[in-house]
Amino acid sequence: MTAESTVPSPGGQPRDYGSSPVSVMPAREPGSGFRLPAGPRRAARSTSWLPLAAVDAVAALVTGQALAEIRPYPLFVVALLLGVVALNTRASLYRPAPVPVFLDELPTVCARIVVTWCALAAAVAAFAPGGALSARTLALGCAAQAAMSCAGRGTVHWRRRRAVVLRPRAALVIGPAATAQRVAAAFLRHPNCGVQPVGVVSDQTAGFDGLPVLTTGEEVQRALIQNGVRAVLVAEPPGRRGPMLRALAEAGCELWEVDADSPSYDEDGRHTLAGFSCRRLSILEKRTSIGKRFLDVAVSGTLLLLVSPLLLVCAIVLRLSDGPGVVFRQERIGKDGRPFTLLKFRTHRPVDAHEAATRWSVAGEHDMSGFCHFLRRTSLDELLQLLNVLWGDMSLVGPRPERPYFVAQFSQTYPGYAARHRMHTGITGLAQVNGLRGDTSIEDRCRFDNAYIDNWSLWQDVCILLRTAASLVRPTGS
Repeated sequence: MTAESTVPSPGGQPRDYGSSPVSVMPAREPGSGFRLPAGPRRAARSTSWLPLAAVDAVAALVTGQALAEIRPYPLFVVALLLGVVALNTRASLYRPAPVPVFLDELPTVCARIVVTWCALAAAVAAFAPGGALSARTLALGCAAQAAMSCAGRGTVHWRRRRAVVLRPRAALVIGPAATAQRVAAAFLRHPNCGVQPVGVVSDQTAGFDGLPVLTTGEEVQRALIQNGVRAVLVAEPPGRRGPMLRALAEAGCELWEVDADSPSYDEDGRHTLAGFSCRRLSILEKRTSIGKRFLDVAVSGTLLLLVSPLLLVCAIVLRLSDGPGVVFRQERIGKDGRPFTLLKFRTHRPVDAHEAATRWSVAGEHDMSGFCHFLRRTSLDELLQLLNVLWGDMSLVGPRPERPYFVAQFSQTYPGYAARHRMHTGITGLAQVNGLRGDTSIEDRCRFDNAYIDNWSLWQDVCILLRTAASLVRPTGS
């Protein structure tokens, strides 16, 4: 399904992200790593969706009761309310930007009201022609509900903007000293963002003016308590300080990834703060990951039952043709940089342990038997990784795991590489179904893998599995 190892594109050059090299996050042992002081600490209060939903609901109810032509049809009013709320939820209108601006969402709000009214009017005309709405009622309903909803949402956003300006949240900026100080200075020049940096977390200490530079976990802990820090601005690849970010998230801090070197623009969950493109980070496990684990167990367990005869046949033929040692075990790096033992059918016998750990690829090995070539070409040698999925070391879908030697190399060369370890590694992934297997660009893989993690959904996993299954019809090998 995927390549056993990865090779940089021959002409590909690593892109400079303007940040420090990324390293693999070590496994977090009990009692070690970054820890916050014991004691109660309330989590940062997130923005409630209820006021905005209430505004939309009241606007729908009042409009429905105000129009005489609609008043006799309570089901129409209920459908209107549910339709508008559902469409607004789908458009993330109940998760506004950190500093909400009503004019930004005005077209979206009005469009969804019009769509709901038109859809319901069409349904009434189709199923109850005698009660069809007139064009005048339709126009009045859309205009009245849009006006009420816009006025209410504008009031809610105004109160929230006023609150964040009057009571800004103390924040730490994490990243290379020069970049972090520049980001901190920009936020301090724009207090309307509602974020007030109080310190910089960096490995560098000298040569930069500005906020205090914190270099140790103890200094970060002290700043967290003394300043009541509630937000963290991450101006470097998040994977570099995984344990610290996880501890800060557990302490109730909101984490924001700040793109300090690119023009600001809004897309795919990004917001503009102080002129920077920012994205909310979710370091802690999501509730939706329960669904991902359920999918992994259900599919891997079912497939193991179905293909167990095939696995037995492959093992017997491999034993007869290539001798003992049918199962290949190799250390790979998984989620949060934790090592695990990956299982495959053995298709190549390295000279020694050093070759096994450091050789790029054996796809073109001439000494490989015909049956081993067949296993690799059809990706049947990868099927034993279903056991890794069932045990919880891997997932069906995720970034492909690599050996520690190459992870260390790629983490130094490609700053986005270690960030791939935010999620369980997988048998297949978004990069693989887009043709990034074998001798392809590591930088491209980083981009696809991180895009998959940033936009993860259970449906995306299902789509990738279906595309992987379709690709097996035309196998290319690894």
